[in-house]
Amino acid sequence: MAPIVPKPRPKNLDLRTIRLPLPGIVSILHRASGALLFLLGIPLMLAGLQVSLHSREGFAEVGVLFAHPAVKLLLLAFIWSFAHHFCAGIRFLLLDIHKGVKIEPARTSSLWVMIVSLLLTLAAGVALW
Repeated sequence: MAPIVPKPRPKNLDLRTIRLPLPGIVSILHRASGALLFLLGIPLMLAGLQVSLHSREGFAEVGVLFAHPAVKLLLLAFIWSFAHHFCAGIRFLLLDIHKGVKIEPARTSSLWVMIVSLLLTLAAGVALW
């Protein structure tokens, strides 16, 4: 019996030329959105909640801060992060129970994750402004 020799696989380590499929992009964005929420979103929201609950003046300060357009854009980024993380999390839970694991359903579900998360962000943006 001959020893099994692995075939040499092509290696492309140039990140600018790698074409990642949509399910891979959704997976990376799921991790990035989770990190964004955990490292920035939760601490900033808790700090704002603490200031707003401390006094009436603090509540007014947070209201003025949230009215600033740059802060609204930051909130929109957090809203997208949450919406994408939520939708992709549901997709990954379904993949864990072997629903939609084949290539076409996986591509379709990843496309739906992107569409739904962007629509939810758009709806929140309309309500925010």
